Formats: sequence, C-alpha cells, structure tokens
Amino acid sequence: MSIINSLFGTKAPRIVEIAPLGAQFEVPAGKTILEAALAAGISFPHDCTVGTCGTCKSRLTAGRVNALSEFAYTLSQQELAANFILPCQSMPKDALVRIEVAVPREQTEKHEQYEGRIVTSARLTHDILQIHVELDRPIRYIAGQYANVGAPGGGRLRSYSFAVPPQPQGSKQVTFCVRKVPGGAFTEALFADQLAGVALQIDGPHGTFHLRDGNGPIVCVAGGSGLPPILSMLEEAASRAVARPGVLLFGARTAQDLYAIERIGAIKSRWAAPFVFLPVLSHEPADSAWTGARGLVTEFVADALPGVEWATVQGYLCGPPGMIDVAIAALTDHGVGLGSIFYDKFTDASHAARMS
Repeated sequence: MSIINSLFGTKAPRIVEIAPLGAQFEVPAGKTILEAALAAGISFPHDCTVGTCGTCKSRLTAGRVNALSEFAYTLSQQELAANFILPCQSMPKDALVRIEVAVPREQTEKHEQYEGRIVTSARLTHDILQIHVELDRPIRYIAGQYANVGAPGGGRLRSYSFAVPPQPQGSKQVTFCVRKVPGGAFTEALFADQLAGVALQIDGPHGTFHLRDGNGPIVCVAGGSGLPPILSMLEEAASRAVARPGVLLFGARTAQDLYAIERIGAIKSRWAAPFVFLPVLSHEPADSAWTGARGLVTEFVADALPGVEWATVQGYLCGPPGMIDVAIAALTDHGVGLGSIFYDKFTDASHAARMS
C-alpha cells in the first residue's frame, strides 16, 4: 500500500468540477486532484507537482480537501484566507469538490525539451552570474516565464527565469541570471566555469508569471535574482508603448548588490508614462556614501505611489519567499485586490527540503 493510501485510506472516488473549464472527473483513492485531472486529459496548469512552484494554485469554492503538505509555505496568508489550495497536494475529502483555476495564455506555448550550451557568462554581483545559452533550436516563451535546467548526469532540475524578452519568432539564445547557492552542486560548478560548452538539458517554458492587461499602475517588487524576469516584462511592455504608470522597487543588501542600473534607466527613458525606480538597501553600512532608501524594500510600497487609487493597481513580485509574503500583505493592506497580485517565489534546494 502506498504512503498516501496509508495516510488517507482507500476511499471511494470523489468528483471534482473545474471552472471555467467545465470539466468534471473522478479522483480515485490515493490520487491528488492534479494527478486525476492530468490522467483525464485536462490541460491543468502545473509544473513542479510537489507544492513549491504554485503554478497549479486554484480557489476552492465547494467541498473540502485533505492536504498532503502545508499550503502556507507556497501560498500567502491572504490566499489561504480566500480558500486557495494547491491541487498537486490536495485530495478530495467530500463527495463533490469544486475549484476555480485560471487558464493562462502562456499555455499556448507548450514546454519542450531542448539541449543548450553556455556560450558566454558575466558576473553581475559577487553571487549572481548571467549566462547566455545557445539552444539546439528556437524556444518560444512569454516574458516572465522560466525554464528547468539540468546538468549532465541527471539529478535535480533547477528553475531559472528567462532574463530577457523573447524574440517574435522564438529565441535560439536565451539568458538566465543565476544566484550562487553555497554548497549547491550546479551553481558551484557554474561559478567555477566548469560548465562552459557542456550540454545542458533545458525544459520549458513554464510558469504563469507575466504582465497582464490593464489600465492602472504597475507596481513591481524584486529582490536579488528576482530582478531580471521583471526587467524582461518591463522591457517588453516598453517596446509595446504600454502607457501605464510604473514603479520598480528593488531590494538588495548593499550597494555592491545592485545591478542592471543602466538597463533600468533605459526602461525608464522609453516608458510611455511616469516611471519610478527605487532601490532599497537592507544591510548597507551606516557610514557609507549611500544616500538612498534603507530598510526592507516592502516598507516602501506606499511611498512609491502617493495618492494612487490602489484598487486600480496590479502588483508583480519576484524574489525570495519571505519578501513575497510581506509584499502581498503590504499591497492588500493598501487595497490592492488579491486577484491583481502576481508573483514568482524564488526557492532553492533548502526550500524544497523544507517542503518534504
């Protein structure tokens, strides 16, 4: 008997309905909602299947579920209060369960397997490396999405966001910005320049993080290596002359951890509406020459848009889990609707271990 069956027993199949897809299917005992949906041929948004990426996030509208792991690490407190669940970690508890799932436009770009080789690399900071990877054929993706990258010899795949906007006909060369994880087998080899020219497995595109349509202001909050996917989104928006007020808050530890300043300046110069860039340093020495904002980047959300009608704002957050959770709380406290906040939590092997 499987571990799942031993935990929850061999119950009769439950029925799950998905809006707005109009799909209905049985979930056999011992299966998660996501597993049953995929087995029924339903195109359900997903990636990691272990409760860390949040791609399958859905709102529970009727019935109850049993959770295989805690939702709280991946979902925010606001999302939990609004009855969001992770179908990859949920088993129906009642005879009928209804959920709502957003079917994103990025599903039109189906993920495939590619082979890639690093052709150039450059240090952006002491612990962030930008790599350019040549693929065996062009890949189509949407700015904000990511790919899973595997090193030779198999092992765990690592998820890295595309750092520059895609080419209209697909991109033969892609760019990733990788943060060094102390002791991490892949990043240690990468930073030691041991993977140059080595065949890498690239699986993508994945993810639901991208700029949505709208007329109100765009507030972006980034931390560490979460900056490049947001810059990719903003660059693409600037090329389309999106005329919405824009704010970019970037949190770093010290002035040495700031990067892509010229790139941000180029976005600001091309933006078709007012654009504010506010870097915030959390651990800059008190006696340094830095005269900008200090503290946690999430403390400056309200300062960036004085007098704004917060109900019209869309929030885009990318970075470490703790920053994301606090930023969601800050935005919702000011009146931004939960459905107008989009995020991508950057996790590493240590975060995955906490979920197991």
